[in-house]
Amino acid sequence: MHITGMITPVDTRSSGRRSVAGITPEFYFQKTIDNSRLIKVSDPQRRREIRMFSASVAALFLVVMFYAWQHFSSIEYGYRIEAQKSERERLVEVNRTLKLESASLRDPGRIDALARRMGLESPQPGQVIQLNSDDVGAPIIAQATPVAVIAAGQ
Repeated sequence: MHITGMITPVDTRSSGRRSVAGITPEFYFQKTIDNSRLIKVSDPQRRREIRMFSASVAALFLVVMFYAWQHFSSIEYGYRIEAQKSERERLVEVNRTLKLESASLRDPGRIDALARRMGLESPQPGQVIQLNSDDVGAPIIAQATPVAVIAAGQ
């Protein structure tokens, strides 16, 4: 049996089995390295590069987050605007319906029919007095007189 990477005895080579050219056996030896006495030397240029890189990444992150915040805020405001438009259209329709109802309730023919059902009659001539302040010779219906205030201590 021929295993690649193994050392074969010399007599097996001569027996007809030939090793593939270029393949050499590999041997690994474990060597323990003691780094306890080493002291880490700080490299100010490398530290400056790391700080600059960190600052640029942080700035880029802030710019991206600001853009995302603006984008999502604009989408949210768009939804709010559309909701307000639909609410306005609904309120305009309700207002139109209420105006139509008010107009139908103020119909003089309807009011006259309801009054007759309740037993009311049309007013007789002279029963209705118009209260216009423009009339010069009109009778005074009500008049306010000034009130004198007397202090309690006198």
